Amino acid sequence: MGSDHRFTLSDNRPLESLNPKEMLLYATADCAGRTIVGLLKEHVGDLTMLEISLEGTLSTATVVAESRYNSFNIVYSAECRTLKEQLIISRAINLAHDKYCGMLQMIRRIAPLSHETSIVTTGEVES
Repeated sequence: MGSDHRFTLSDNRPLESLNPKEMLLYATADCAGRTIVGLLKEHVGDLTMLEISLEGTLSTATVVAESRYNSFNIVYSAECRTLKEQLIISRAINLAHDKYCGMLQMIRRIAPLSHETSIVTTGEVES
């Protein structure tokens, strides 16, 4: 796994344009990603892609000081080469999500957090 990672927003805005509530989502996704990559560092050589999307539903139609998050949903999408790596990546995502990412632990105290995971194996299936 290389150290090459890139952060992009789904609407292609620069990070500097995020408001503080959006920065909370960004920081949480960043924490989850760093935690997953840290857990995988010694176990997987070929994680070819990891994408994390985090959305939050606000209590108001527009962002104002009184806006509160009512819920969060995080989506983990990964790509690897072998079924064995898929199992290792799945475990790392679950550990980061349930136990080791402090930002995820924090937002769970704000509002309910749901999640989805999709891991694709691109190499040949091992016998």
